[in-house]
Amino acid sequence: MLIPTWEKWFGTKLSAPPKSRSELRVGIPRVLNIWSTHQFWLGLLVALGFDPRRIVFSEATSDEQGREYGRGRGTVDCCYPVKCISGHYGELVFGQKHGIDILLSPMIRSLPSFLNGHVVDSLACPRVMAAPENIKAGFLKERDVFAERGIKYISPFLSLAEPLIVPKQLHRALEDAIPGLTLAEVGSAVGAGYKALAAFNKQMQDKGREILRWCAENDRPCILVLARPYHMDPGIGHEIEADLQAYGYPILWAQYLPVDQDLMQWLFGDDIRSGTISSPFDVRDVWPSSYSGNTNEILWGAKVAARLPWVSCVIRLASYECGMDQPTYTPVQKIVEGSGTLFFSFQDLDATKPAGSVKIRVETVAYYLECSSADIIAAKKLQTNGPCPLLGKGGETAAMPVDPDRRF
Repeated sequence: MLIPTWEKWFGTKLSAPPKSRSELRVGIPRVLNIWSTHQFWLGLLVALGFDPRRIVFSEATSDEQGREYGRGRGTVDCCYPVKCISGHYGELVFGQKHGIDILLSPMIRSLPSFLNGHVVDSLACPRVMAAPENIKAGFLKERDVFAERGIKYISPFLSLAEPLIVPKQLHRALEDAIPGLTLAEVGSAVGAGYKALAAFNKQMQDKGREILRWCAENDRPCILVLARPYHMDPGIGHEIEADLQAYGYPILWAQYLPVDQDLMQWLFGDDIRSGTISSPFDVRDVWPSSYSGNTNEILWGAKVAARLPWVSCVIRLASYECGMDQPTYTPVQKIVEGSGTLFFSFQDLDATKPAGSVKIRVETVAYYLECSSADIIAAKKLQTNGPCPLLGKGGETAAMPVDPDRRF
């Protein structure tokens, strides 16, 4: 005898029990300021009980991604890094073997930065901050794609430069998608997120110091990239720094320069003692309106490049029509070139940038580096004071055997 089911007796279908947090799959678009805060989100979600194996980031930006997943869902915006988010959203919604339960795309108002406390503020670009709401519209204009696929769309408004208010901001956004979530629990998870981000940044800064130490010990040049974090995306930055690295030049990004006290005092001690700046992280001498997080770090990176002898070349990357970057072009160039350091700027990066022209410019950069790096390093070393903390005891460049294959 068959036992009648719930549906037979009551005419309704019993809904499935809600998934536990460890069963939920979270998709995060690999775009914009996620490039500098991704470890915060991983640390936060894992602390909340999510399985790290179920946290999915979209792939790097590509034309194929945009065509396959973002076509017909674009919104009006002159900023290419914003426009390409449609492809990332589409990949997470339509392109996963196992569908996601949550799409997490934060609106980040302000950014954590090693310069915080030494500048006016660390705000994100307004266009970048509002991008999630902009792009979401492309997935709602005909029908709610997220609802159709059972995806919770979460876009918390966050001031990551102000850790004390972040738990409340996040709790308000997450409580609907995560039943039973408490403010205290979010507060603890936020602390874990900041800890994970700090550990990652320290690891990258230590690697930066290791590269600089090698350059100092061997008297070899390196290249510093001044750009927004999303230019690390090969689809946004066109892998220009990778092409230059193929010529044998170590690459550093300003966001991950070492900030150790001994090195900072060696670079900026004279300016602090003269009263020009109040700390190694003060940029008021070159940029008094220091309210934009990425802009502050770019200007500070230019100052470091001008002082470090082994940074013989600076590459500036910027996307076409970037209103936040445009006022900084001349100040950055003057700071770098004023020290005799080579400066090359790629200010018109966009989806239509011809690969051929990039290749030619990269070859030009490599040629000038080969011809000029030794003289630049020697001239900049004459302007330094005291022993360099990157070097061994005594602070002098170690004598190295002559390499017959040395290119610079």
